[in-house]
Amino acid sequence: QVQLVESGGGLAQAGGSLRLSCAASGRTFRRLAMGWFRQAPGKERAFVAAIDWQAINTYYADSVKGRFTISRDNAKNTMFLQMNSLKPEDTAVYYCAVDGTSVKVRTKPTYWGQGTQVTVSS
Repeated sequence: QVQLVESGGGLAQAGGSLRLSCAASGRTFRRLAMGWFRQAPGKERAFVAAIDWQAINTYYADSVKGRFTISRDNAKNTMFLQMNSLKPEDTAVYYCAVDGTSVKVRTKPTYWGQGTQVTVSS
């Protein structure tokens, strides 16, 4: 089992920045791929970004490329999402997720956090 806890959400103005964190506990974190998803009101949960366990490969949704950066610190069992140049359409609940492979974590991850709200005002 893996337990995931997100933090860092809040309110930001358009053009501003926020940094999300996801702390993992339980199963060995080091060899798990990790990712971020988001769900806006009335919409389905959507993939945002993912990173493999060695932090060699990263993946991004087209809508966030060049604005968001995913990273991880395996020594601290923590993953981050640096969000810059925020737009009102980035408003959503952001969830972190983990699974054994980067393919699985981008499509149908097994473990989820409880989510953190990000609201971007225009």
